[in-house]
Amino acid sequence: MPRYRYQCNECQEIITVFHGIEEGYEDCNKCEQKQTMKKLLSTPFIIKRENTVDVDRPVGEVTHEYIDINREILEQQKEEARKKTHEPT
Repeated sequence: MPRYRYQCNECQEIITVFHGIEEGYEDCNKCEQKQTMKKLLSTPFIIKRENTVDVDRPVGEVTHEYIDINREILEQQKEEARKKTHEPT
């Protein structure tokens, strides 16, 4: 799923959100204002390698490397999830 960066026009909070290409994100969780989030331009995340097939390394090691690269984003998503209040369904 693609990730997008948004900034609130009211409180200037910048967040990273994972959602589908047809979806959007409008409401700020920090200041609780409605329809204040604006999508920011972002650069794609591309890892360039000389050898595209790394047969010398186990899959688990490669997976761990990708997790480490994205650790900051994962931590931010966890923090945002902790802050959210969920209504019972």
